[in-house]
Amino acid sequence: MTTVSTRPAAPSELPGLHALLASWCEAEAAPPPRALEHCVRHGLVRVAEVDGAVVGCTAAESPSSGHLRVSVVAVAPGARLRGVGARLVKDVLDEAARTPGERPTISAVIGIGDLDSARFLLACGFIGTRVFRSGGAGGAGGGPRIQYQHKLRVDYVDPDARHLVPTALPEQLADSLAPDDHAVTGLVTLADGPAFEITRFERDDPASLQSGEAAAGIAFSGSLLAAITFLLGISFTSDRFPDDVRLVLIGATFSTMLSLIVYASASGELARIRANSFGRIMKWGNVLSEYGGVLPFLISLPVIFAGVSHSRWMTMVLALVVSVSIAGYEWSEFSIAHRFRNTGPGATLMVLTALSPLFGAAAVTTGSVSWPWALLLIVTLAVRTWLYLVRRGPEGGIAKRRGQWQIRA
Repeated sequence: MTTVSTRPAAPSELPGLHALLASWCEAEAAPPPRALEHCVRHGLVRVAEVDGAVVGCTAAESPSSGHLRVSVVAVAPGARLRGVGARLVKDVLDEAARTPGERPTISAVIGIGDLDSARFLLACGFIGTRVFRSGGAGGAGGGPRIQYQHKLRVDYVDPDARHLVPTALPEQLADSLAPDDHAVTGLVTLADGPAFEITRFERDDPASLQSGEAAAGIAFSGSLLAAITFLLGISFTSDRFPDDVRLVLIGATFSTMLSLIVYASASGELARIRANSFGRIMKWGNVLSEYGGVLPFLISLPVIFAGVSHSRWMTMVLALVVSVSIAGYEWSEFSIAHRFRNTGPGATLMVLTALSPLFGAAAVTTGSVSWPWALLLIVTLAVRTWLYLVRRGPEGGIAKRRGQWQIRA
């Protein structure tokens, strides 16, 4: 199996890169020597090697922090169809993802008749978004060109709004891509020649989606707060509740109230602040409501049952069921922890959280002092809250395993 390695190009390799580009494209389509030298000097050119020999290169332009244009992806004739070009493009995409700040828009412009490059870009996750009618350097014969943009966000397409445009009809292609929700997503072969597949993407309304998310958070925290305060009220009227359970419930009430305030702040961000901090605010609300409200409430239930029940085995069975349920939730894709990068200490804290119902119920059932359990639970949840709010970044995308786009049924 061929092993392809990539690395940044060195200035001493400029003559070899010029020769490689000359064998790949027409003289008028190749980057000017001065432009290529500039890209090499700024680390925007990568080369691919097979058995120590340079067999491909890619060059990119970065006119600003918000844009990255792939200018060239060249592979030597004898090394094609071996994944060299795909590896070079993947390196460009990975490097852009590691750049601090917002991910830049990654695009490429090729001639409308350069079908091999079109197939390659479409296979790498690009979609055609615009047609440039005027000619210029880089186009096939100076004719119309298509801008391809790398698609990162998962969008839905309308299965009833797709059509084919022959590549021989550039004016029709330009008209088809005029609406900003249409894009080239494929290249097919018809009986009379190749054709572009044009797809209409559904456009989401971010304000409506964020408003719905904030409303759902407020409704959830409000319901959770009502349940916790109801249980806390009962605990103050009964002498069978351990004081440490009351303390846990008081902390859960306080944290859930804070999450409710944070969700309300998210609504204010939508309504008038508009500082593009909705995601950060929602992260605070999500973490506070789960680790300060939901988990303390659920963990305290078996401990409360242990204090009022006369059946030891039933108490421990209930605690075991709650522990297993919490563990299954913690390791599922629905938990807040799943949205953040987990390390060894994070996994240890997840295990301690899942075992807390068993520890608490066992302490009460055996007549042991239960304060160590309450202290361990409070510290564990406080450290997890700090870990996700301070040490970790924003909530990660949980749709990475999905395809480039989906058809909504």
